[in-house]
Amino acid sequence: MVIPGYDPDDIDDRLEKLLSEHELDEYLTDEERTQYEDGASLVDLLSADDIHDLLGLEPKTD
Repeated sequence: MVIPGYDPDDIDDRLEKLLSEHELDEYLTDEERTQYEDGASLVDLLSADDIHDLLGLEPKTD
């Protein structure tokens, strides 16, 4: 997922700091968890709503 105006690596680092190992299981499916452990970015794996929730932002409405 691309978030205009933000560096995906910075967002990924922030998301990793916000999520503990336990919380990862609440946000990621088993398949996504495997992809994450294989090096996939949380920015690519989490939904926009989950990212907004974790960062404490209001969800974007279209």
